Amino acid sequence: MSAVRDRESAPVITGVGVVAPNGLDRETWWRATLEGSSGLGRISRFDPAGYPVTVAGEATGFRAADHAPARLVAETDAMTQYAFAAANEALADAGVAEDALADLDMAAITANSSGGVEFGQRELQKLYSEGPQAVGAYMSIAWFYAATTGQLSIRHGMRGPCGVLCSEQAGGLDVLAQARRVLAKGTRLVLSGGTDASLSPYGLVCQLSNGLLSEEPRPERAFVPFDPEAGGYVPGEGGAILVVESAADARARGAGRIYAELAGYAATTDPRPGSGRPPGIRRALELALADAGTAPEDIDVVFADGYGVPELDRQEAEAVAGVFGPAGVPVTVPKTMTGRLYAGGAALDVAAAVLALRDQVIPPSVNVRPDPAHRLDLVTDRPREASLRTALVLARGYGGFNAAVVLRAA
Repeated sequence: MSAVRDRESAPVITGVGVVAPNGLDRETWWRATLEGSSGLGRISRFDPAGYPVTVAGEATGFRAADHAPARLVAETDAMTQYAFAAANEALADAGVAEDALADLDMAAITANSSGGVEFGQRELQKLYSEGPQAVGAYMSIAWFYAATTGQLSIRHGMRGPCGVLCSEQAGGLDVLAQARRVLAKGTRLVLSGGTDASLSPYGLVCQLSNGLLSEEPRPERAFVPFDPEAGGYVPGEGGAILVVESAADARARGAGRIYAELAGYAATTDPRPGSGRPPGIRRALELALADAGTAPEDIDVVFADGYGVPELDRQEAEAVAGVFGPAGVPVTVPKTMTGRLYAGGAALDVAAAVLALRDQVIPPSVNVRPDPAHRLDLVTDRPREASLRTALVLARGYGGFNAAVVLRAA
């Protein structure tokens, strides 16, 4: 296949929708991100005084009724409601008319990590306080990992090869690879990405079990990856939904913008703890570059996973410095302003990467005092203008999942 023909069949991102703690739509979030405006604060959804973790990234001010009919709001958890809003925005951004494609030509493939824990907790409280008759019928589906994919598929008439991936934060990149696969088999358009919402008492308790959350009560110091004082990550909610299609199909239907080409992807898993084998993050990075046919020197910016856990930060920094050389490429962690959004986090990083390519600017990592031992050129405090052609996004999911995506400007 010729290079021109190959690029025409390449998957591209044509629409971006966002719900995040520091912005409830794409451009509001992007302005806040470039300004270094954080969405982290003391948990307000419930009183966190009795919990060791009190800081989170909440999507404050979000109104589900502005994005979906009351019937759907009553049937769904916040994780799905965020996806309704982001999907509406992404489809409008891509200029996709409702009747533009046949239903079997479109698919929804999303990532999820926590499930609908807030909805589930509410209904279970009804069960033990009021009895079975008080529990809504939608308890049977609203909590489920695939609920968001199912609801998006039904709402937008997408009957192609839909699916859900549950690899925690890495899932936000893994779904883009699955979108690429189904596009190669004939599907013409995929809604992809991820959203999560786990900020209920039950949801927070489940997260505490991994021992990786930050217990720092000051929002400005609670989540500081690659910092000598890093002590864990801050949970957040929201994410991003993306429209993915082939370059040829995007041009054929008159898409207003092609943000970026999904040029490369790879995934690995970490070895069993105590095995003595190295973590898989570097291997994922190298395989993604190879898949894209891209040399390390061609990468203009790295959107790091930035766990905020000292040992995991060290592993990622070693992988980046090992491939690109000490301070060999600008690195950023804009999720310092949102917290880790689980399945929504890597999808939001992809949104940041394609907007960085659009605007030729690298968003900052805020409140971080970089540890020189990591040997990273970390962009901090303010955005950095740069000539950007190709970006690398890294993600690590709890349980040993690693993923990397290479994005090339259209």
